[in-house]
Amino acid sequence: MAQFYVQQLLKGIVEPLLLFIINELPAYGYQIAKELDKRSQGYFEFKGSTIYSALRRLEKEGLVLSTWQQVTQKRKRRCYELTEKGHQILTEKLIEWQQFYNAASKIIGYRKLSLQPKAK
Repeated sequence: MAQFYVQQLLKGIVEPLLLFIINELPAYGYQIAKELDKRSQGYFEFKGSTIYSALRRLEKEGLVLSTWQQVTQKRKRRCYELTEKGHQILTEKLIEWQQFYNAASKIIGYRKLSLQPKAK
């Protein structure tokens, strides 16, 4: 049950997280995944297929643009950056996230969660 719950939460957050990272650090897919892992202290450890599928969706929607960059003479990698539309959508998503966070915090509060049932 808990794993399913977390998976559902992650489905709704992966694309905004990617947009945020790309906005700060135009980068290639592996680098983006490592940055998510590092900043979340290992909590957001997405599979490569999840990252690349989301990047393709974002590109198809016109939110990111990818270009091939030469790494070595024989090796290239795809680098992602936000488009103007991507910046606009990221701004909207950040506002939505802040509103969601504020509302949930009002219910849950800022103190450590107590899992003890209330006495009747």
